Amino acid sequence: MDTTLRQLGELLLSSVPTIILLLIVWAAYRLIVHKKLEQVLAQRHSLTEGAIQKAQQEIAAAEARTSEYEQRLRDARSIVYKAQEARRQQIMEKHTAALGRARAQAEEMLKQSRAALEKDIAAAKLMLHQQADSLAKEIIDSILKPAVAVGGR
Repeated sequence: MDTTLRQLGELLLSSVPTIILLLIVWAAYRLIVHKKLEQVLAQRHSLTEGAIQKAQQEIAAAEARTSEYEQRLRDARSIVYKAQEARRQQIMEKHTAALGRARAQAEEMLKQSRAALEKDIAAAKLMLHQQADSLAKEIIDSILKPAVAVGGR
């Protein structure tokens, strides 16, 4: 056991310079590299977070512009639909007015045609009456003449 402890003591004594050298390297790392590395990582993190926030702001602005564009598009469509409806209404009013004029003109033509027809009917009745009277006289004359001729002989 004594030899083991002695060997262990020699091992520790020979590792002291290695431990001291390791502590010096660790302290140099902390002083020279670690602080700079933390600064660079913190800066990179802040830049990354800033870029993310900026991207989120730009996305929000783009969404706002998109909703504004969509609203203006809806407004424009509404105006176009209203204009189309007004135009359709004007066309319907013109059509209705033209139809009314055509109907009035047709009624006037119908009245004139009826008046002309009634006039023609009256003239035809008058002519038929005259012809009937004339035919009746001819028939009476033709019937009475042979009777007068037969009785007078």
